[in-house]
Amino acid sequence: MKRIITFFLVFFSLTCISKELERLPSGVPNLNGVWQVMNTANFNLEAHSSSAALQMVEGPVVPIPHPDLVALGAVGSVPGGLSVVEGGKIPYKKRALKQRENNKANWLNLDPEIKCYLPGVPRATYMPYPFQIFHSEEALFFSYQYAGAVRNIYLEDPGPAPVDSWMGQSWGYWEGDTFVVEASGFNDQTWFDRSGNYHSDKLKVTERYTLKNNHVIEYEALIEDEEIFSEPWKIKMNLYRRTGQDAQIIQFKCVEFVEELMYGKYRAK
Repeated sequence: MKRIITFFLVFFSLTCISKELERLPSGVPNLNGVWQVMNTANFNLEAHSSSAALQMVEGPVVPIPHPDLVALGAVGSVPGGLSVVEGGKIPYKKRALKQRENNKANWLNLDPEIKCYLPGVPRATYMPYPFQIFHSEEALFFSYQYAGAVRNIYLEDPGPAPVDSWMGQSWGYWEGDTFVVEASGFNDQTWFDRSGNYHSDKLKVTERYTLKNNHVIEYEALIEDEEIFSEPWKIKMNLYRRTGQDAQIIQFKCVEFVEELMYGKYRAK
């Protein structure tokens, strides 16, 4: 009986230890690692059904894929997904909602992802590619596989960004075991997803990274943009740690892959 009790005490102790968060010497959770989402948010932050293509046109009976997308077949189709938006819907102003619908109807020509523009925040987090967090007592740096995008997270407020950019300017601080990042100084050249959800250069994003265990980060982002939205809104999802040989990011600087798309028309004939 004593052996059985001892076994369960040891097992319980080991289980508790395994659930303890890895921490830096200062005591804050250790965010180092390669992380990736497991959702369809990059297609559409809101709930969406499966469809034949991201860009549809009127057909003889029902909408059909845009002619330029037909040849992609199932590769160009859209998987269904749940909403990651708190409350389900993004609170667009009426005028801005019309622009979102126009973006969606012209996805092939307008989505910045197609031209390999830097993805912006928060989209870089939930694209279907991993990203790596480098975390020490003195610095915190994000490196994204897509387009070689990076973010240096200031640990003190640097003041207003000197210039607007795709990835903006970010600074962060700890609230208990949650790392909070305030990002601003964006241009208006990025989207939130492939469904035309967009913002202006007044965008501010407040992110919250909470390590739930050593393999899962709970990610939240509060979106504020008074020009486009009637009120602030929030997205929420989990980030999962890659392990083993998958715990690395592979270079994917796609700029050279879109040169023909963007500049081929200027080639001398």
